[in-house]
Amino acid sequence: MPETRLSLIALAGMPLVRPGDRLEALIGAALEANGVALADGDVVVVAQKIVSKAEGRSVALDGVAPSARALQLAAETGKDPRLVELILSESVRVVRHRPQLIIVEHRRGHVMANAGIDHSNVEPEGGERVLLLPEDPDASA
Repeated sequence: MPETRLSLIALAGMPLVRPGDRLEALIGAALEANGVALADGDVVVVAQKIVSKAEGRSVALDGVAPSARALQLAAETGKDPRLVELILSESVRVVRHRPQLIIVEHRRGHVMANAGIDHSNVEPEGGERVLLLPEDPDASA
């Protein structure tokens, strides 16, 4: 029976990803700098966040105008109405909600919290920003 092994290698030196960056080039350079050579069967795992950054899926909350529906749901959940508007715009339906949480069916068919919108560790670049999921994850992969 062939040996089965799992190794996880975090690549040191990955730069901050910016809109328009070519992830394959950044990852290739980081692999080389870390002395890692990929072999047949290897799998490279990439966080959604850097794909969204490279694809320019960052949105400034200052430019979002909440709808009446977003204002109502924001009042019920205690969330920022601008964020709620983005959650609604990325979703086909709200499955359920409670204070500080909105579970939705994303337009890609996944059921998830807050439509997968991420605002942790996002560079402000002129105001509070959030990251949306990639437009077409299959094409991104």
